[in-house]
Amino acid sequence: MSAYLDDPPLAFAHRGGAAEGDENTAEAFERAVALGYRYVETDVHATADGVPVVFHDATLARVAGRPERVEQLRWADLSTVRVGGAAAVPRLDDVLAAWPDIRFNIDVKAASAIEPTVDTLTHTGAGDRVLLASFSDARLAALRLLAGPKVATSLGMRAVARLKAASVGGWRVTLPPSAVAAQVPVRYGRMRLVDRRFIGYAHRLGLQVHVWTIDDPTEMHHLLDLGVDGIMTDRVDVLRDVYISRGVWPTEGNP
Repeated sequence: MSAYLDDPPLAFAHRGGAAEGDENTAEAFERAVALGYRYVETDVHATADGVPVVFHDATLARVAGRPERVEQLRWADLSTVRVGGAAAVPRLDDVLAAWPDIRFNIDVKAASAIEPTVDTLTHTGAGDRVLLASFSDARLAALRLLAGPKVATSLGMRAVARLKAASVGGWRVTLPPSAVAAQVPVRYGRMRLVDRRFIGYAHRLGLQVHVWTIDDPTEMHHLLDLGVDGIMTDRVDVLRDVYISRGVWPTEGNP
């Protein structure tokens, strides 16, 4: 099993727990960690001067009410952006340093962030506690080439589609050596991705199945009953309660 993965089921704080009103901020991550989360899902863009920053959107419009694109701003300018008086956009290296025992699931959102992200993992020595993700198979291929096989990755959209088709058709797919998980929504359009056959097939290939973004406790229980290996949620308090009720919430010394 990859050094990144604990025994399932894993609990992921999606963007640190976006239901609280902020996301991908130091405050959001600290709340999740204080609740006992060991896995945090986050996103990375890069600034115009190549600094990888923790932020989901391509622009500042939704979060900060500003039209600029992250990749067009230098870090010196982006670092001054405030939302509710707090810094809106942390640096990836600062986040990794602030929580050295937390494992980060990093969705790399743009090609411009590929090299800066991998450079940061190399310089910080955080490669063994990071999983690199992307919707883009091409972006993931570039990340794998730069990061090497020891840094865990998930599957892109095309690879997930092949995995689903193979689970139905019964044929075998070849996975990249660093792929440790299929991270998927329950449905994609009209097609249901996550069912027992898909989960069982992924497990036979040595993949965990992590499902996003699940906020309803009934659905959380249903997915855990199906055998998923992890759930990503915006409602970090709700997922924690569900895991506690099932006796699977991690405690100190019991990952």
